Amino acid sequence: RGHAPSPSPGLAPPAQEVLGQEKLMGILKERELRIYWGTATTGKPHVAYFVPMSKIADFLKAGCEVTILFADLHAYLDNMKAPWELLELRTRYYETVIKAVLESIGVPLEKLKFVRGTDYQLSREYTLDVYRLSSMVTQHDAKKAGAEVVKEVEHPLLSGLLYPSLQALDEEYLKVDAQFGGVDQRKIFTFAEKYLPSLGYAKRIHLMNPMVPGLTGSKMSSSEEDSKIDLLDRKEDVKKKLKKAFCEPGNVENNGVLSFIKHVLFPLKSEFVVLREEKWGGNKTYTAYEALEKDFAEQVVHPGDLKNSVEVALNKLLDPIREKFNSPELKKLTNAAYPDPSKAKPAEKGTKNSEPENVVPSRLDIRVGKVISVEKHPDADSLYVEKIDMRGVESQGMVLCASSLGEPRLVEPLDPPAGCCAGERVYVEGYEGGQPDEELKPKKKVFEKLQADFRVSEDCVAQWKQRNFLTKLGRVSCKSLKGGSIS
Repeated sequence: RGHAPSPSPGLAPPAQEVLGQEKLMGILKERELRIYWGTATTGKPHVAYFVPMSKIADFLKAGCEVTILFADLHAYLDNMKAPWELLELRTRYYETVIKAVLESIGVPLEKLKFVRGTDYQLSREYTLDVYRLSSMVTQHDAKKAGAEVVKEVEHPLLSGLLYPSLQALDEEYLKVDAQFGGVDQRKIFTFAEKYLPSLGYAKRIHLMNPMVPGLTGSKMSSSEEDSKIDLLDRKEDVKKKLKKAFCEPGNVENNGVLSFIKHVLFPLKSEFVVLREEKWGGNKTYTAYEALEKDFAEQVVHPGDLKNSVEVALNKLLDPIREKFNSPELKKLTNAAYPDPSKAKPAEKGTKNSEPENVVPSRLDIRVGKVISVEKHPDADSLYVEKIDMRGVESQGMVLCASSLGEPRLVEPLDPPAGCCAGERVYVEGYEGGQPDEELKPKKKVFEKLQADFRVSEDCVAQWKQRNFLTKLGRVSCKSLKGGSIS
């Protein structure tokens, strides 16, 4: 275990961690390394994909043979994030968009090999190895290995337990020396090192890159819309998301904007230019991230200038990708692969049999907030005025609370899992996708229709139609009001 030197320091930082350093050095003395990077074709790829892509560019410059695996079968197994009927469409989308990312940073595609999981994962040999492995792997080890990768739910499916075994077998069937991935894959990598030799297969090398924090300060996630910038987001969407991003003056901890510069923009260009008016000191070019962080901590660099500079640099990266996807064919592919479940067809006036509005939980923008203070409303005895920290996310809503059904009526605020950050998205299990409504129109009564099915379970978990309220860290609950309502 150690740190691998980066073949091209101008492109990407060293891998955060390497398992099998000694074996790696031994292979490099004899021949070029064969390595693969895989991605499950689930939610839309976001800008954090530039991190592994820049490392892939480094591997190629160093002479490595690189395979990119579009893990379509894995996508389905991960709690059915990619429905079977959309699997082929999403795989085509991933292949096209990732090729566009590589082209945008100057990676020659002819040196790469692209493989789909279903090209070999449905073969007789692979299937038999899955059964062989399932007779050796304990339920505990399978669950532990997938804990940071496979989506956690209250009633996990058997498919989630299969996921680590399949990823381990991919190393053998792709005939590689090493697998490259994020540090969130570490438990799957150690699982592969333990179990592949049990089948008579060689233990592989594992290289890991850091995970890029999202704009809200937590991990950048496809299922949390405001935490990430999509590779095809319009310029106005990029501006809007950066404007809402957490970037407190002088605060370098959990700063999503600074983290994005460190992990994405600096590695790609080896420098970062802060754009600002002459009266504030004019433009300044930083050739070391540490110098930028120091100036921000000392408030020499203003958050507004930092966000504007990121916006300009990021749009330069995204422009060629947007241009490629501007064709009618690729627009059609995008819409087919990712149909929006939250947008219903508008009802025609005067039509009795028009399609009803699709009222689903993903239309609500529910967030974790830290209550700073609570005071009685000066003009109403039954109302309170709260000050709530939302990490830079503006809230015009109200606090969700559980309440008892009997008398006296008791009220408790809903509690997120321990470790959540203010501003994190709360969603309903099974409704992670979709864009929340920008404004809940009073006449539509979207919240009221959904709230009618909000309940607290017998184990104090907040639910909508018996589906749990979740954050990335687990279930939302209350302290004691079993079976209560939520309003």
